[in-house]
Amino acid sequence: MSLPLDNPEPPAPLRTDTLLDSVLILLALTVVQRLVGFVRAVLFCRWLDVEQLGLWDMTFSFLLIAAPLSVMAIPGVFGRYLEHYRQQGQLRTFLRRAALACGGLGAAACIVVALTRRWVSLLIFGTESQSDLIALAAGCLAVVIVYNFLIELCVALRNIRLSSAMQLTNSVAFAVLGLGLMLGWQCSAKSVLLGYGGSCLIAALLAVCILVRTLRVRAGHTECARYVQPIPQAALWSKVAPFAAWMLMVSLLTNLFEVVDRYMIIHFSGASVDRALSLVGNYHASRVAPVLLVSIAAMLAAMITPHLSHDWEAGRRDLVAFRLRLLLKVFGLGLFAAAVAVVVVAPLLFDFALKGKFPDGLSVLPWTLVYCCWFGMLMIAQNYLFCAERARLGSVALLGGLALNVPLNLILLPRLGLEGAVLATTAANALALGLVCLFNRRLGFRLDNGARLVMVLPMVVCLGPWISVLVLAAVAAEAFWGTRLFSPEEKQRLAERLNDFGKRSGLERFTTGRAARP
Repeated sequence: MSLPLDNPEPPAPLRTDTLLDSVLILLALTVVQRLVGFVRAVLFCRWLDVEQLGLWDMTFSFLLIAAPLSVMAIPGVFGRYLEHYRQQGQLRTFLRRAALACGGLGAAACIVVALTRRWVSLLIFGTESQSDLIALAAGCLAVVIVYNFLIELCVALRNIRLSSAMQLTNSVAFAVLGLGLMLGWQCSAKSVLLGYGGSCLIAALLAVCILVRTLRVRAGHTECARYVQPIPQAALWSKVAPFAAWMLMVSLLTNLFEVVDRYMIIHFSGASVDRALSLVGNYHASRVAPVLLVSIAAMLAAMITPHLSHDWEAGRRDLVAFRLRLLLKVFGLGLFAAAVAVVVVAPLLFDFALKGKFPDGLSVLPWTLVYCCWFGMLMIAQNYLFCAERARLGSVALLGGLALNVPLNLILLPRLGLEGAVLATTAANALALGLVCLFNRRLGFRLDNGARLVMVLPMVVCLGPWISVLVLAAVAAEAFWGTRLFSPEEKQRLAERLNDFGKRSGLERFTTGRAARP
């Protein structure tokens, strides 16, 4: 028996954005979203005790790891396989089965966390006294799973407007709910956690309302759809499961990359529980600005996957390499410029905005910026491995970095304290990024001299703010007038895309001049 499903080329349920539109939409909304997030993070640091800030940081780290692990990273395959099943006319069946699988796995994971909350508290905080906080985290985990599922779906559908709207809604709601609970209830990590769970719920409800409405419109088109054979369960999961398993490994290792140093501080610093949480709080303060760079890189990396996958499926492998190399250069320069800006304003940020509560955080800020820039570029570079269905190589690179991070932390953490943990993480990120570039090269993606230069630039911020500013000015001049950083072909492509966007958006008079330049 066959079922009426989607045509191979059905009307899109949501508006599909081009890659340039996606990047510009992302940047425009990110300015507002990250401004809200930055102000919220600063206020959290001002109002929370250092230990409570450490508790929130460790709880969020737990959610970061547990959410994809709970659903076996099934939503992570959307960017690679949604276009495949869409072209086969089997999109709705694919999404329905994925949603059922994620729902069952997620519910089971939340129940397990709630029942084992004392053991989980010992694992995360080094003490069983925070089991009540873990019970709240179990409920919050369910909402985060739904939110992540919808974000991955919207990105894979290449509707960056909806995914960006979800993230903006989440950011604003988190600020309102989190700060409101801290003012009206208690100034603790529990208030922040409840605010985060509520913000994910509000953003998820927004997406569900829009998706349900658009899918009802889409259902009208299925009456004239041709009949296609339904996907056998075995055929679907035999294709998706191996990639999902490697994506799970990549997701787990990626998240461990972000949190392993804090777990090492809790369990291997040799300090008391309160002192260890205080160090984590200082570390959190040093990451207030750098983590914005990582989050933007994560959004961009997820956003470009379906676009590159679309070109890969069409056989345009050279175009995939060209576009990814250009994105690495442009975004790498953006990361470096942002890092320089953070170093320049760091004294004002820590002494005034954070009330001088985090001196240890200020001292490790430059190295935190360095490894966050490298981690952002790593997430973007991994897209070539995903397109080539070699996600396991991304896992190998991250595993290599972790294998270096843990022993370095064991050596440096007792001797150098927080600085030792940050230096170990920096070395691990450098190794992982180098391994990803090596694997990409073996698969046909090569970096030119300009891309290599961009990758080493973040280390300049450790030389001080004014040297960083001078280097940034020199690099900007080279990027605009020279050809060592960007080739003439890359400059021409950027100019053409900006000019095309200007025509479609009514800003042609502002972009034509740039397009006309040689």
